[in-house]
Amino acid sequence: MGIARSTLLWASTNPTLRRMAPHVWFVKRALRRFMPGETLEDGLEAAATFRGLGIPTLFTHLGENVADEREAIEATDEYLRAIDRVEELGLDTEMSVKLTHLGLELDLDLAAENYLRLVRRAAERDDTVWIDMESSEYVTPTLDVYSRTLKASPNAGLCLQAYLHRTRADLEELLPLRPSIRMVKGAYREPPEAAMQERDQIDEAFLGLSVRLLKGVQDGKVRRFAPGSHDLRLLGRVATASRDLGVSLKDWETQMLYGIRHQDQLELAGRGYPVRTLISYGPAWYPWYVRRLAEKPGENIAYVLRNVFAKAP
Repeated sequence: MGIARSTLLWASTNPTLRRMAPHVWFVKRALRRFMPGETLEDGLEAAATFRGLGIPTLFTHLGENVADEREAIEATDEYLRAIDRVEELGLDTEMSVKLTHLGLELDLDLAAENYLRLVRRAAERDDTVWIDMESSEYVTPTLDVYSRTLKASPNAGLCLQAYLHRTRADLEELLPLRPSIRMVKGAYREPPEAAMQERDQIDEAFLGLSVRLLKGVQDGKVRRFAPGSHDLRLLGRVATASRDLGVSLKDWETQMLYGIRHQDQLELAGRGYPVRTLISYGPAWYPWYVRRLAEKPGENIAYVLRNVFAKAP
């Protein structure tokens, strides 16, 4: 792992920086690259724009590791409100949640109950509520909640991280339940005993797991497969594997983040690749934002620096 990436991942968990950075004007200005605003209405406006471009969306209300049950219920209610507003506006927008935002660190049963509430509401319009996988310490309880929910409703989706050594075995355990899986490389700072550290090794793991999921789509063991990446070369290898297996490109969708490779998202959609854009909103953006910077440190830090020297708004 490069020094810049490692430093940014450390910064994403630093409590002092987490407290101070949101008040720095140029940081907030640079944040606009990755999110349209802090409110649900900001997210809805962006989703409507993407609808006009023929691209469906995902919403994440940013937050994690709530302090008490009240905060967990408030986060759940915010997602329920978002589901209702999406329906009112006729948007093709699903939800993607962090279980620690729904109370996982406080009580597994609390998080499971809150997540099931969201899944059941979304199932009324046959939408999926996705779980964003968090750092490795939360993988086992997250899989517990996901498996439990999937047995109650097929409208539950899960993000798996290719760089974790355990992911292949975790996926095989899930396949009998016919899961919906978003596969990503992994965005947290993990030790070598938990996760791969070299980019090439991670890419090969991502590809191998994607091939396994494509085969699952083919034989009906996977309800939905969504590679979540901005690595066009790697996505091209997934598309080649899909064609080689005889799986239609329309049988899976690429999920990308708002503000990253926007033109490429449009081009992929125009070429017939299903694309879904994840839109984040909310005031608790700092750790998520720094993890985004860490994905491409050189390019993203340069962007922030340009905002340092730009005229303050």
